[in-house]
Amino acid sequence: MNLKKIKSNKKSLKLISKTYGVYLFTENNKYIYIGKANSLRDRLSSYFSISTSGKVKEIVKRSDSISYIEVNSEIEALLLEAKLVGKYKPYYNSSLKDDKSPLYIIITNDIYPQVKSIRKSNLKIAKYIHGPFPNASYVKEILKILRRIFPFSQHNIGKRACLYNHINLCDPCPNLIENIKDKTIKKALFDEYQKNITYINGILSGRFKFVTNELRRDMYKKSKMKDYEGALELKKKLDIFDYITKPNTDIKEVLKNPNFAEDIRKKEVTELLRMLKDNKLIINNINRIECFDVSHLSGFYTTASMVTFINGKAEKSLYRHFRIRSKNKSNDLTSLNEVINRRLKHINTWGQPDLIIVDGGKTQVKTFYEILKERNISVVGLAKRNETLIIPMLLDDELSYIEYRVSKGNARNLLQRIRNESHRFAISYHKKLLSKSYYV
Repeated sequence: MNLKKIKSNKKSLKLISKTYGVYLFTENNKYIYIGKANSLRDRLSSYFSISTSGKVKEIVKRSDSISYIEVNSEIEALLLEAKLVGKYKPYYNSSLKDDKSPLYIIITNDIYPQVKSIRKSNLKIAKYIHGPFPNASYVKEILKILRRIFPFSQHNIGKRACLYNHINLCDPCPNLIENIKDKTIKKALFDEYQKNITYINGILSGRFKFVTNELRRDMYKKSKMKDYEGALELKKKLDIFDYITKPNTDIKEVLKNPNFAEDIRKKEVTELLRMLKDNKLIINNINRIECFDVSHLSGFYTTASMVTFINGKAEKSLYRHFRIRSKNKSNDLTSLNEVINRRLKHINTWGQPDLIIVDGGKTQVKTFYEILKERNISVVGLAKRNETLIIPMLLDDELSYIEYRVSKGNARNLLQRIRNESHRFAISYHKKLLSKSYYV
């Protein structure tokens, strides 16, 4: 397998991108350790830190080269790591090896179904069975990711809320639900717990579209009932779920071609450029794309994010956060106006984008267009409804718009990845400011 390869030293790490991937430490053409990372460069840099010791120090000392494969998401990196560890069985991956009977993820047939990892011999208690999975480490990581979005229980009914309830990993906790006397509240929390189980079973079954549709339907339902807090919670779940399930590649294809992710990115960029040109946008290249998004809660702690993609790949060193200064913080257009003007002050130091994507429709695009038209920077909007591109153009000196619904394919995958990353980055900063306010 012809992987990308560098020498096992600190200087060589500059050649690696800050992206998801799997890395393989090699000694005499034999893999001695395989790991995954959300940022390959940052993770591998930690191996060459002065403070390293024990197994990490041994791995670095023994290895003469490092191979790596870039992928598109955390889930994909996890899948690929498990495949490679199972195939090559590296010496230092002893904690990942699993020679016992096959491991499954089950959902039990209880009133409050539990989500557990279990061996084949104990499958009788299961209502739903998923697997087998290659090793315990893999299963643990999958459940860890799911539980952060859709909390679930792993305990029998007791009198007090469990420990995991206090860190929002068993929420609502069956113990609390069973001790509530108000029947209306009890039913609402019971239904919420059952819904989380439905979502989890859908994900483990590979029915991502079903889960997305269910989340959206429940979110709109709560909004119509004026349960805005409940709708906001579902919106957060939906955003996180969209982010972790962004388009994945076939692991078999990655194993055949280590440059698979890079090849896909090239196709995405080429297809998007062609699509923009076909829709009358005058643009020569889209090597550098920036996307802006605003996040706030009723006008409080309003923030904006700028994410940057170079040749279809996230370049996190070029990400920027903006804390909105204007008085009318609840007005997204005012915030966007402030953000783009502040961005333009740094053209010489941050660099100039070829294309700017703004999350929204015609009014958001117009705000950016009026400011950028003299700068030779193209701008388009991306409306969530049917993933529609909003492309501004002048007709007889009047601004008009082409609305183009982006069909499934490489260009749509790239646009969704950029937009979802922009949401994640904006929300993360917004949450940081909110959490700080609790201690003021």
